[in-house]
Amino acid sequence: MKMRMKIRQQLKEGLFTRNPVLVQQMGLCPVLAVSTSLCNGIGMGLSVLAVLLCSSVIVALLRKIIPDRFRVLCCIAVTAIFTTAAGQLLQSFFPPLSDRLGIYVPLIALNSMILSRTETFAFRSRVDAAAVDGAVQALGYAMALLLLCAVRELLGSGTLGGGLLGAGGAGIRILPEGAGLRVLVLPAGGFLTLAVLIAATQYILRRMAEKNAAAEKEAEL
Repeated sequence: MKMRMKIRQQLKEGLFTRNPVLVQQMGLCPVLAVSTSLCNGIGMGLSVLAVLLCSSVIVALLRKIIPDRFRVLCCIAVTAIFTTAAGQLLQSFFPPLSDRLGIYVPLIALNSMILSRTETFAFRSRVDAAAVDGAVQALGYAMALLLLCAVRELLGSGTLGGGLLGAGGAGIRILPEGAGLRVLVLPAGGFLTLAVLIAATQYILRRMAEKNAAAEKEAEL
């Protein structure tokens, strides 16, 4: 029961209250770069999930034999191994997607969110806790990335799922032709959309904190 409550709390933090993108604002460079289509977000999200989950498990398994002064170096090395594997799998089975994601897949090895979780949490936790944390944090990262991708592609191009059918796939048209705001698929549009999502998240969290504080005050009375 205690373990279930802890997992629920980790899930709440990873997806919302301490979301790595919308709250902690880590790993923003690839988020902004690849978020022009939902297909890109799916590919990057799954890659980050695989790398962080596997890296967290391996670091947790090796934590007792790794000297503390080498922990950052070892975390980078482990993450780099799984990042290379993810990149090779994408190139082998999904070459158009690999081409669109470009250099940002290899850069997963230096993603601040992944290094933070492996070095500060997995290195000091049991394997099961590290696996849950890795999965939850990666899901929170993927959720924010997919939300950003969906907003930019839908409102910018009027479509969803561009690239799912190959390099030339235009996606499913949702809005009429020419109805999208083309600026949203440009780099400036990525910054604007992410800023709006972060501001909305902060507003919701502040309102929730105010309601919880009011409820606690009423309970005391």
